[in-house]
Amino acid sequence: MIEAERYRDGRVAARAEAALRHLLELAGAAILAMLFAVVMAAVLRRYLFGGGFVWSDELAIWLHLALIAVGAPLAVTGTLAMRLDVLVRLLPEGLRKVAAVIADAIAFHGALVLAGGGVNVALLVGGQSTVLGLPEALRFAVFACGGGLTVLALLLRGRLERGWAAAVASLLLGLGLYGLAQLSFDLFPTPSLVAALFAGAGLLLGAPLPFALLAGVSLTGPFGGLLPEPAIVQTMVGGVGKFLLLAIPFFLLAGELLTEGGLAERLIRFAATLVGHWRAGLAQTALVASVLFSGASGSSVANAAFGAKVMAPTLVARGYPPANAAAIVAGVSMLDNIIPPSIAFLILASATNLSVGSLLLGGFVAGGVLALSLAIGIDLSVRDVVDAAPKASAAERGRALIGAIPAIGLGVVIVVGIRFGVVTVTEASALAVAYAAIACLVLRSLNWRGVLAALRKSAAEAAAIGLLIGASAPFAFLLAVDRISEQMAGLVTMFGAGPYAVMLLANLVLLVAGLFLDIGAAILLLAPLLLPVAVAAGLDPVQFGVVLVVNLMIHGLTPPLGILVYVVSGIMRVPAAAVFRAVLPLLGVLLAALMALSLGMAAWPALAPTLKALF
Repeated sequence: MIEAERYRDGRVAARAEAALRHLLELAGAAILAMLFAVVMAAVLRRYLFGGGFVWSDELAIWLHLALIAVGAPLAVTGTLAMRLDVLVRLLPEGLRKVAAVIADAIAFHGALVLAGGGVNVALLVGGQSTVLGLPEALRFAVFACGGGLTVLALLLRGRLERGWAAAVASLLLGLGLYGLAQLSFDLFPTPSLVAALFAGAGLLLGAPLPFALLAGVSLTGPFGGLLPEPAIVQTMVGGVGKFLLLAIPFFLLAGELLTEGGLAERLIRFAATLVGHWRAGLAQTALVASVLFSGASGSSVANAAFGAKVMAPTLVARGYPPANAAAIVAGVSMLDNIIPPSIAFLILASATNLSVGSLLLGGFVAGGVLALSLAIGIDLSVRDVVDAAPKASAAERGRALIGAIPAIGLGVVIVVGIRFGVVTVTEASALAVAYAAIACLVLRSLNWRGVLAALRKSAAEAAAIGLLIGASAPFAFLLAVDRISEQMAGLVTMFGAGPYAVMLLANLVLLVAGLFLDIGAAILLLAPLLLPVAVAAGLDPVQFGVVLVVNLMIHGLTPPLGILVYVVSGIMRVPAAAVFRAVLPLLGVLLAALMALSLGMAAWPALAPTLKALF
């Protein structure tokens, strides 16, 4: 009888969790569709009738905030949670359960900060928005709702994985931490260090990264922190309330539409006609296809998931060991955040005010160097596999090219439009969605069910990225208040303030930090600290930004985080440890490429006048 009741109780909790997730995904899809409609309407009015809508920018930003708030509960499970559970897996079973309870408690604390801080700000803030005339309190009320729904999602997830006792214990411990954060002892001179220690401890225990950051900042209150709970939420909303960041969900949606519509597979067929006859031809095909797909997606995680589902099974069937196939897919996927359009460059531009167009141009150069290095690494790592296909004829290549033109054209439209100032980044991303949707519908390769699936996937991933950006903003504020930039400057100029010394030490700092920070968080926290030092050393800021992104993207393949490895290994059901070992040759060539790019860019200030005089 007791077992039957537990079984029924578990089924009810599972259904409730699934229903909540389903509703949130549909709500996110609806908000993203409305966001696209608003921005696209403004773009059409501007270019067809010579003027935009006064209200469109403000409404778009508010819809983006709502998307992030609605998606917050989705960012506590799976790959979107950005959980570091490698160390926890090494613990005995009993300690793993304890660590899981504490990790969820930290996540509860972060969610309560969102909920409580959102309510407090909504009650304190008065007035109406400048254009829409809506109450300003609404911007913060949606985050209060998102925090409350996250508490519910965590509770249901805890019940499914560990039972009600453990779930309630996590909630009570989270409430205790939340209460502790309201006290004040003023005992510590640098609150940012306290935040880093608490957030780091939460991350090592397996707490979701955005919520660990929020909990860490909140717990600085008793130690002299300058950000009470309402200020945390205000800073967070300010961090994501930028029009430029609207491009992120649109680029994700364009990539998902290409995938759902089958255009990404046409890129693979075209790539196969180009390099399929080489040694390790199928692996080289995966590389070239990733280069082509990078021009339309901008998301390495999306490309890794697509490659794991489409390319990896074919690689294994052709004789590649599963771990090597997974390593190849993960390795080539890192190019999506280097070759334009790149979400990483958008995040960097929002954090440092660097030119997006210049960063994208630099991404082409870096992407070419990295693609060449990966081609060499693949050739060296799978010498024993013989899978060369017959060389394609000119006619076969031509037919494959014609089939791939709709997908290739998307990248051209985006980059040319941004680089030559025809459209802004956000407008280009909206046009990319329209282009992808029209191309798929004209070719009859996408139905409305596929459109809905693309909206749901891209909305969830965009919300997770936006939540991370927002959660990093209060942490970055503490770093600025504690003048960490001056200490960072001293660290990277330890052996001199010249361009070579600064580039070397900055790369070392990034290589270490990238082991423990997600690329988005690392960009948001470290780029504003390192960029002024690089400029003072005579380095070009855009070139340094490109090196910074390349450095951090390599960590998509390194333990303990290695998000690209975890995505691919999870889909292919291959042990992550085996994939980390198999990816070592690719890591070696990528580090060599990073060194070459760094040396070239450090030498550029001295060589530029001579080269300009010659040419």
